[in-house]
Amino acid sequence: MTTHSRKHLVIPALLVTAFALGGCGTTTGTRTASGALMGAATGAAIGSLTAEAGAGALIGVGVGALGGYLYDQHLKGHLD
Repeated sequence: MTTHSRKHLVIPALLVTAFALGGCGTTTGTRTASGALMGAATGAAIGSLTAEAGAGALIGVGVGALGGYLYDQHLKGHLD
């Protein structure tokens, strides 16, 4: 297996991990923070494949934080 083809296997693995851990926590703050951290890590990893790790991390933080917050609100019954 070449290095290039291995990189394409990393992205799905990181996304699965991020979604699995993105909602960790028991409060709105901890769920939002864990989502942001996982989003940053996933965004940086995906961005590094295109030499844009910083931009990927910034986008990942925003998406992860929003995902963690929405997950928290769903669990509390505020969202369907």
